[in-house]
Order: sequence, then C-alpha cells, then structure tokens
Amino acid sequence: MPRESLKSKRERAVAVCERMGEHYPNAQPALDFGGDPFRLTIAVLLSAQTTDAAVNKVTPVLWERYPTIEDLAAANVDDVADILHSIGFFRTKAANCIKCAQMVLSEYGGEVPRSYEELQRLPGVGRKTANIVMNAGFGIVEGIAVDTHVFRIAHKLKLSNAKDASKTEQDLLKIIPQDMWEPVNHQWILFGRQVCNAKKPACGDCFLTDLCPSCKE
Repeated sequence: MPRESLKSKRERAVAVCERMGEHYPNAQPALDFGGDPFRLTIAVLLSAQTTDAAVNKVTPVLWERYPTIEDLAAANVDDVADILHSIGFFRTKAANCIKCAQMVLSEYGGEVPRSYEELQRLPGVGRKTANIVMNAGFGIVEGIAVDTHVFRIAHKLKLSNAKDASKTEQDLLKIIPQDMWEPVNHQWILFGRQVCNAKKPACGDCFLTDLCPSCKE
C-alpha cells in the first residue's frame, strides 16, 4: 500500500472527527468531579491503569472523609490508601494525592494552576492529566489527552505510528484542526468502549469502516 500523503491524512482525520461528533455530540468526561478542578485533578490522577467506573466508586468516600484541600493535605497516607485499596497502585496514588494537595496549598495558594508546565509539577500529574484538567476543568484547549483508548484508536486508524502517548499526541495535533481538539478524548473513549473494543472490535458495525485502513487489511 502506498504511503498516505499528509493532505490525505488530514482530510481523513477531519472526517473521523466529524463522524465522531455526529455519533457522540454530547460526550462528557466519565469521571465525576462536580466541576471542581482540584477534584478533577485527583480523579484523573487516580484513573491511571484503572477504570473510570472504579475511580467514581472511591472518590465520593474520599471527599466525604476529606472535603477540602486542607483536609487531604493533612491526611494520613495509610488512611487514604485504605479508601483507595480497590484501585490499582493505590498506595502510590494515596501518597500522590496528599503530596498534590500539599503542593497546591503551599505553592499555588490553594488554586490548581492553569498551565501545562505547572500542572505537570504536581505529584502524579503527567501530560494526559494536565490536558484533561485544562480542558474539562478550565475550558482551555491546548492539546489532546492521549489515554489508552485514544492511543489505540489513533494507531488503529493509522493516524499515528508513534510508540508513546506524547508523540502520538503531537501527531494528532498536526493533522486535526485545533477547533476539533476539545471533544476528541471524550468521544474516542466512548468509541473505544462501544465499538472499537480492544479485545473484540466491532468492525462490521463500525461507522468509521470506510475511513479505517485497518478494516481494509
């Protein structure tokens, strides 16, 4: 198969985003955070290598026990770990939750910072988390959060062949117009769960079949 031109790839990426918008026009973050950027930061931090559903089960207990940033910053790590014990890497995440709260208080006056660079200084926060917090927490769209679903679908669609999430994001930013970035993560997650499942993709029922080179192989 001849190598796809950048122009063609961009046209196909736009068509993919348009179709996603038609099928998932009201896609929202799956994590419950009540509109609070700090609670969103903690929820996304907790979601690494764990399902959003599992996180949504533990965060109500966490916030009932520690309703403010000050409360969480003063928490005992074993007590937080006990609340989080049902999710992966709960001990490390418990420590990061407390350290994150302490840093937000000590260095940012109790307000979650509004820049990628400062967000990624927070313990447990990487580029993906920063993207989601900026987008869903502050309405600032300067990138695309590449989680396992977005990474897998970008490669399935052959919109990227990069070997890590950061480089995959850069590939997507080059071919998807900026005014289409905002819903990509939420829509592609739904698509990955409902259609392009990692274990058993429903290619026969997929609304992107004509745009997906993998379906034609």
